[in-house]
Amino acid sequence: MSPTLRILIGLVLGLGLGIALAAVQPAWQGEAVAVLDALGGVWLDALRMTIVPLVFALLVTGVAQAAGTLAAGGIAGRTLLAFGVLLLVSALVSALVGGALLDAWPPSASATAALKAAEKGAGAVPPTPPFAEWLRSFVPNNAIKAAAEGAMAPLVFFALIFGLAATRVEDDRRERLFGFFDAVQAAMMVIVKWVLWAAPAGVFALGLVFGARTGVAGLGVLVQYVIVVSLMCLLAGLIGLVLGIVGGRVPVPKMLAALIPVSAVAISTQSSLASLPTMLEACEKIGVSRTVRDLVMPMAVALYRMTSPAGNVAVALYVAHVYGIHLDPLHVAAGVVVAALVSLAAVGIASAVTFFTTLGPIFMAMGLPMELLPLLLAVETLPDLSRTIGNVAADVGVTAVMDRWTGRAAPGKS
Repeated sequence: MSPTLRILIGLVLGLGLGIALAAVQPAWQGEAVAVLDALGGVWLDALRMTIVPLVFALLVTGVAQAAGTLAAGGIAGRTLLAFGVLLLVSALVSALVGGALLDAWPPSASATAALKAAEKGAGAVPPTPPFAEWLRSFVPNNAIKAAAEGAMAPLVFFALIFGLAATRVEDDRRERLFGFFDAVQAAMMVIVKWVLWAAPAGVFALGLVFGARTGVAGLGVLVQYVIVVSLMCLLAGLIGLVLGIVGGRVPVPKMLAALIPVSAVAISTQSSLASLPTMLEACEKIGVSRTVRDLVMPMAVALYRMTSPAGNVAVALYVAHVYGIHLDPLHVAAGVVVAALVSLAAVGIASAVTFFTTLGPIFMAMGLPMELLPLLLAVETLPDLSRTIGNVAADVGVTAVMDRWTGRAAPGKS
């Protein structure tokens, strides 16, 4: 049985029992919910304890790899720059469109009221300082303190600066330093895998507590979550697709025809990597040169997750709406920037791990509670379908654009 299926079974059993308790309301319900809430909290804290060292190590090693790519120059360096800009655009569009969608279609009032009544410390984000003070907060005057307090925005900034500085030291020192942080992220991944092994039990406990507090309305929250996040992921993929059509000057019929087999493989496998052979064929069909295709497409599959910032920002906004938390523009901006950066840092990591690795820093930067994340992970296989479809469309689109950017003939022309 796959880990995803085990987690989903734990969620279904926990929610079902919790909803039944909410309907029957036995005398021992309060004590049982309190115990399971504590057990679920212990499991969630075990995941939280890995976020700061894991993200810091991933960013430092990621900067080293990116610096090497940029130093190489040429199309590889330009491609990496394009990836960074498009990931930031993906997060920003999701923040604007997703926020408007949730304002027009807010989560269930009954579920929101139940959660606000039951959860402690999740009613508001910290007050926003003046803009000048907020801008200065991105540069930590004490990096150790920022890490201890989980202040992710300044910690991410410090990790980037630290990684860049490390690329400038002597070769032997640089190799030892990056080797150390590579070992740190590997050790953290082992801990995460241990914790995720117990995910069905943790999700069961948290699902029961969630169901007991929200009743049937809790199911509506999960269904709406899947719809909202899926729409934002598809929107991000559409942006990448339009970019390929307009920027790459690919005729719409030719692009859509080339993407049919790619989409079929993406839907059946839910894996961008498994879709790579058909994406290479699609690039050939739309006229991308072999040189550009063979360089950009593997880079896109490895580094470029167009839907990751969009989907993750949508998750954060949805959780904020569920808890009735008002996010001011500065907190949203911090979330957008962190979402774009950590999506590049968490490459090559299993989706279950990536879910916490990327969302944890975003939630910390925006001041949001993480208690719903394990429940959302259990249904992530549904939005993940939209993530994959959006990613493969954006991969083909950006490859077409890079072919144009190199000064070659327009795709489809000699």
